[in-house]
Amino acid sequence: MQTSTVADLLKLVADNQQTSSPYFQKGLFPSYRYNPLWRYRRPDANLFFTAIGIFTIQRLRPLLTTDEQAVTDQIIQAAIPVFPHFKNKEGLGTYNFYGTNPSAHFPHGWLMHRFRHFQLPDDIDDTAMVYLTRNGGPSQPSEEDLLFLTQKLAQHANRTRLTVQNTFPEYKELRTYSTWFGLHMPIELDACALANMLYMVYEYGLPLDIHAQDSLTYLADIVQTNRYRTDPFRCAHNYARAPLIQYHLARLTGTFDPVLLRPIRPKLVADLFSDFLASTNPSDQLLLAIALMRLGENPPHNVPEAALQDAMADFSFFIAGLLSAYTQPWIYRWANRPFWHIRWRCDDHFRVLLLEYLVLKRSTTSACVRP
Repeated sequence: MQTSTVADLLKLVADNQQTSSPYFQKGLFPSYRYNPLWRYRRPDANLFFTAIGIFTIQRLRPLLTTDEQAVTDQIIQAAIPVFPHFKNKEGLGTYNFYGTNPSAHFPHGWLMHRFRHFQLPDDIDDTAMVYLTRNGGPSQPSEEDLLFLTQKLAQHANRTRLTVQNTFPEYKELRTYSTWFGLHMPIELDACALANMLYMVYEYGLPLDIHAQDSLTYLADIVQTNRYRTDPFRCAHNYARAPLIQYHLARLTGTFDPVLLRPIRPKLVADLFSDFLASTNPSDQLLLAIALMRLGENPPHNVPEAALQDAMADFSFFIAGLLSAYTQPWIYRWANRPFWHIRWRCDDHFRVLLLEYLVLKRSTTSACVRP
């Protein structure tokens, strides 16, 4: 990737949103699901990458110039009308990775879209991001919406009806949020999904009930025990890599400084510095540099932007572990193998990450030279 400016990246993302395609609705960030071991690659029209991209751009907007803000507003305005297509199929206030009514799960494939077994339930990741992108806008969630979501989270939390199986034994008693809202889905604890929902809880000032507190306890402990680096798949099935967990934790901690996460903040910062210096992967360095800046720290050196083009071609922000939901130990022990993972690539979301890095670096530099 040639050295890009903030304006270049914004224009490219905006142009790609407007590109006519039989695979993607206008306003979506184009993405693809793939598994190189299967020689498998399909266009994948999903809510996730567009929602998290818009969320990130909205939070960066105050740091942009007037011209940059104008392009940002164009991107946001193109994306928001698409979100209702992913709303709960019965009209409830939760959101799905794929389109609903009718279900558009695993589109443009040969097999999985034909079977209800592969339909995904609504999830806390997509739901949190849509609620966050609506904050302050014309579709601001009402008190009733927020009360509904609080109750919905409690209904599907660990130990409300079911108890999580695929986690470390110490966490089975925690009444954390679960990734999925599906009635028959196993409970899943995913550190990044928890961080996203907690971000929404703090932004809207929702009560820090037992489920929020235990979710924070989980996040604190996987850092304190170093499990988030030694066994990232088990800590976050849908992200499964330490830099991605660190990125999400730093964003939550740097923005809201939750009391229960304060004891682990020094370790998180130290780990970020150590991992940044040890990493030879430009995309990991990008995530780690953003995380450091979110926590008020300066990365030891710049991310090598020229190397990011090759890194983008192999970068996956999100995965689906086809065996991670199975509770039988003899099946789950294979769940972390790449053969069983569907990965997702979204180049425009990667550009948003680079945009985040450039804007934060520019803001930090400006603050340093300001009289």
